[in-house]
Amino acid sequence: MLRANLNEILVFMAVVDEGSFIAGGQAMGLTRSAAGKAVSRLEDRLGVRLLNRTTRALSLTDEGRVFYDRGLQILAAVDEAEASVAGRHGTPRGVLRLTVPDAFGRLVVLPLLKRYLEAWPDIQVEVSFTDRRADIVEEGFDLAVRIGDAPADTRLVSRVVARYRAMLCAAPSYVARRGEPLDVDQLAAHDCLFFSSRNRRQSWRFLGDDGSWVKAQGRSRLRLDSGEALRNAAVAGLGIAFLPDFLVADDLAAGRLQQVLPDLEAEDVKIVAIYPTQRLLEPRVRRFIDLMIQELAPGAAATSRTRRTR
Repeated sequence: MLRANLNEILVFMAVVDEGSFIAGGQAMGLTRSAAGKAVSRLEDRLGVRLLNRTTRALSLTDEGRVFYDRGLQILAAVDEAEASVAGRHGTPRGVLRLTVPDAFGRLVVLPLLKRYLEAWPDIQVEVSFTDRRADIVEEGFDLAVRIGDAPADTRLVSRVVARYRAMLCAAPSYVARRGEPLDVDQLAAHDCLFFSSRNRRQSWRFLGDDGSWVKAQGRSRLRLDSGEALRNAAVAGLGIAFLPDFLVADDLAAGRLQQVLPDLEAEDVKIVAIYPTQRLLEPRVRRFIDLMIQELAPGAAATSRTRRTR
């Protein structure tokens, strides 16, 4: 009886994932009629309707959404159980759920994912490209890749996987119109493009002559919550931006941007891998972290960038 109950839950999950009883049934090796009956038996046993059925589409009820989300947690627990048996050197399998910054994800992470998927055929990957800082635990991500310092959250483990040089840059048209600042203090008279979101705001720090860190006091009329948007705004001549070299290398080479105050020494931009605390890290997560460290080590990033621009 227990096995039958689990099969009905799996059929329900497949129907939701595939969007119909026909496709969901095929995914489970069943006919449309058998899949429909399995879901109906599940609903009868639970005493609630899980799916709204129309002649054209299926949709989850509120109860169905709760049950589906719990089902995802169960499947994740099964993946973790397999990983615990496979151990550190086990074969990666299952679904790797990632959240990555938008521009960094497209420019740097996507090429890594291509190699990762080619190396491990039993892996599937779901990626959220966003500069919003997702709650990894609450939203069910296996791994987050973030730019900057890791959050102080005891539920999370963090590891620096790469470092990039950051620089001040502006469009030649902006420099021609407003002039070029000669030192950090003169940034106060310029339009500075800052990253800013609901819960954090970028600050610019540079190493002073006395060896201490100096915070730039730039004027900010435009604040954006996307690294790509900051780059586009700088290229459009809207101000001076402080951006990592992976994002602006092509623009500097093409003359769309130029470096401002190039002799200033700034902190490196850290790329951090963050994952939920657990005693055993699943092979699918560990292998991807290892790949990032291998490919994004000093020198490797420049090589990858050269390959992309050819």
